[in-house]
This record gives sequence, structure tokens and C-alpha cells, in this order.
Amino acid sequence: MSADFPSLRRLDSLAPRGMKLGLEAIDALCERLGRPERRVPSVLVAGTNGKGSTAATLAAIAHAAGMRVGLYTSPHLIDVTERIRIEEADVAAAELDASLEAVSSAAEASPPIPLTYFEALTAAAFVTFARRRVALAVLEVGLGGRLDATNVSPASLSVVTSISLDHVEDLGPTVEAIAREKAGIFRCGRPALVESPLERVRRVFREAAAQTGAMLHEMPEEARIEGVEASLRHTRFRLRTPVRSYELSTPLLGPHQVFNVSTAVRAAELLAPEFSASADAIARGVAAVRWPGRLERFAVRGRQVLLDGCHNAGGAASLAAFLAATGTEADFIFGAMADKDVGAMAQALATVSGEVVLVPVEGVPRAAAAEELKRRVSAAWPDARPAAGLEEALRARLSAPGDKPIIVAGSLYLVGQARALLLSARLERT
Repeated sequence: MSADFPSLRRLDSLAPRGMKLGLEAIDALCERLGRPERRVPSVLVAGTNGKGSTAATLAAIAHAAGMRVGLYTSPHLIDVTERIRIEEADVAAAELDASLEAVSSAAEASPPIPLTYFEALTAAAFVTFARRRVALAVLEVGLGGRLDATNVSPASLSVVTSISLDHVEDLGPTVEAIAREKAGIFRCGRPALVESPLERVRRVFREAAAQTGAMLHEMPEEARIEGVEASLRHTRFRLRTPVRSYELSTPLLGPHQVFNVSTAVRAAELLAPEFSASADAIARGVAAVRWPGRLERFAVRGRQVLLDGCHNAGGAASLAAFLAATGTEADFIFGAMADKDVGAMAQALATVSGEVVLVPVEGVPRAAAAEELKRRVSAAWPDARPAAGLEEALRARLSAPGDKPIIVAGSLYLVGQARALLLSARLERT
């Protein structure tokens, strides 16, 4: 990072501290900062998969309704400024640096408060949104819910998208245990909207709502989805809620995005009267949402290249369902973290994949080496080939005969590296 932004450079130095669940540090820090998280109405969006798409869609709806809206998400794909948006624009590096400077000054006061990378950025988002006086902050929960740094926010509305097994070492070995952690974002007297179709998960949410006094809304009971049309360009469907009916089209690809978009629409309805979005504003927001790296399309040398951060088995299953629904077989470039169930991910994608190349995610210590990936996916992808790196693999696939789409899939870190490479147009020039 440039010398012009010393606080952004200092943020990078926090990365080796890793992850730390718990609210003590962030709560003490926010107290020193004057409680910026309480000065802006907020929505918390948790879940295993789909929370980012849901949060981005809700923010796009609020923007279309004329609100100054802030969006906080993680991780970023290329630049850390992507994590904080205001009115659909990524925060400027200088503004983020100034917010981080306030965070660092508060943390370094006596007694010092040791922060993780995520805690510092979360606090910086709160400071940025308060300074810019946004009318609504949409906050994507990082890991879990109950002990995630975002959970110091008072939250006018809590949303939980789909639940599946991921981060079991931190959240628990069953979907019920994971759901209990996610339900930690529920608030007394406030609506809580949940998406899961699993009855055993919804029972957990009902118990949590009864214990906290939250007003539970279950998407399977409150939304009817019909006429889904999935293509490589958009997803169209009809949605009926307790408020009204909609004809919607979103650039987010895949049948799974129908549930995320529908959840965002219902969340917008539940925020009334704090803000009111007309049917037209909701449709415009849904059509305008921007969420890079999730079945994002590029055209390179006449070939379609798609990027999809399907970083767990549930995400891989959603990608496979999209390809099956559109009758698409694709060549894959795949990389993942070593702690993921890559065998299950490969199994989900096996029926829709052609050639498969396995690559390491460069510069990420948690990443699985290509040879390790080959060993772990061999049952589903016996012919998968390891490659030295992403650029080499992409060049080889683009030079190979055929017209199948190429999908870079797995880790969001890998997707971010692919996106930077594609945006540079280096692959087009050589």
C-alpha cells in the first residue's frame, strides 16, 4: 500500500494475528470511539452461503429507493476498499485510511486493545458510516454470528440465509449447532428473517426467537417463488410476499440466487416504516445489484470465463445446479483452502465438469497445494491435472480447442486473483 496511507499499511500488519471470535475487544473499542455503530440504523446478514449476495441486493434496493446506504462485506477480491461501499461506490483509500487512523488511535490508548484485521476493519466501517451519516448500514456477518465483531451493532433487522456445514471447528459439527451461532444476531422486539428450508434448522431459529424476543419471519412461509428462468446472462422469476407480487430480473446468476434475492426483497419490506421501498424501486435495485466474483462473466479471446467463489460444498452444489439448469458443461480451474472439504466440492461438480485443472492459491498459507488437491479430489475428478499457477492454467485453457465456458472456482482468494488478471487484459494481449 502506498506511503500516502499509513493506516492501511498498519492494517496489513494485523493479518498474522489471524481470527478471534468474541465481542470484548470490539465492544471496548467502539466505546472509545463514541459508539459509531449506534449512530446508524443497521441490518445484520449472516449465513453459510448467500449472505453477501443478499446483503448486496438489499443495499442496491435501498439505494434505488433513494437512501444513502452503506454496505460492509468480506472478504475483498482485489482491494480492501471493496469491503466498504457507500451509495454503491467503494470507499476511497484516503477515507478508509482516515477511519482506520481513528480506530488505531483508540486501540493504542491505555490500556491498549489488541485487534485482529477483521475487528479493525469492522470498526472502521462503523466510523465511516457514522461520519458519512448513512441512512442504513447493511452489515455482512463474518464468521458465525453470536461472537462475530459485527454483532455489536444494535441491528434493526437480522437476516440469516442458508445454513450448511462449514467452519465446523469454530461453529459446531451440525447444522443445528451452526444455526444457534447464527441466531446470536437476533434482537429483542426486532424482526429476524430466516431462509433455511430445513425444518430442524428452523426449529432452532424458533427456539432462539422465543428466547430473545425476536419476531421471527420464515421465508418458506412468507414467500412464493415461481417461473424461475436461469441463463448465462440473468435470472428471472416471480415473487409473491405478504406485501405484494413482483416480476424480477437480476444479474446474479443461478437458481440459488433466487432465494438470496427474495430474502433481500422481504428484508426491505420488513424494514418499513424505517424506510419504504416501492415495487419499482425494489425491481430496479434487484436489476442493478453488483456482486463480483459470484458467477461473474468475462469474455476472453471469444471464450466465456466465469468466476465463482463457491468456497464450500454448499456453494459447489449451487454452482452445479446452475450449470445443470442451463445445460452447461464447463472446464474448471479449481483451487481451495486446505481446511475445506474439497472432496465434497469436487463430487458436487463432477457431473457438470469437463477438463479440470488444479492450482494453488498463491500467497495464502492456508491454501492447499495442487498435488494435495489432486489426491483429495481423485474420486470425483480422476483425470484432474495440477498446474503451477493460475495464469499458466488460464492461458493453457484459453489456447486449447473447444468452446466450453471456463470456470475459475473455489476459494474467493483465487477468484480475486483471477479477476485482477482478467481486468488487466493481459490474457487478451498475449
